[in-house]
Amino acid sequence: MNPAIIANVDWSSGALQVPGLRSSEKKLGQLSGIFRDAQAFRGMDPDTIVYRVWWWEPVPGGTEGGLFWGLTEIQPGSVGDEYYMTHGHRHAVLDRAEFYGTTVGEGMLVLRDESGRSWFEAMKPGSLHYISGRVAHRVVNTGDVPLRFVACWPSDAGHDYQIAGGKGFGARVLRQNGKPSFTLTEE
Repeated sequence: MNPAIIANVDWSSGALQVPGLRSSEKKLGQLSGIFRDAQAFRGMDPDTIVYRVWWWEPVPGGTEGGLFWGLTEIQPGSVGDEYYMTHGHRHAVLDRAEFYGTTVGEGMLVLRDESGRSWFEAMKPGSLHYISGRVAHRVVNTGDVPLRFVACWPSDAGHDYQIAGGKGFGARVLRQNGKPSFTLTEE
């Protein structure tokens, strides 16, 4: 790492400014098989942006003891009665933990441990979430504005997205009577 590189974070929004900032976006068409209502999914524009991620890699990927920093923004919206969400993952190096800190919006952090137990933690501005190693996680935007959260994770953690292939989280966040409902499933 170059000691002269300093990142700046706008703590009210989570926005990050640093040379070499990386970014990606997930469009609805890239999330096939994630949402339960396949018919509603097919009727939507596959180019709709569901979420964006910006991250800083101050050390090379795979560096033991290194950390990455990022910001995720999930748009408000739904596929049928299921809110927009991230793809979801666990870490390829299973014992690697992660922090999420909510800056804007409201949502749910959906978690599932190796025993199959699923639960959620409410996300709102100022909430800080410690995600233990060996726990799969995804974030759902249950609000009417973009949900933004910062994250810090080990640079050697890697990502395993297999748990998210339409199954594996054992729970869905659905709009019921106009409000979010965390529902356990057989998935």
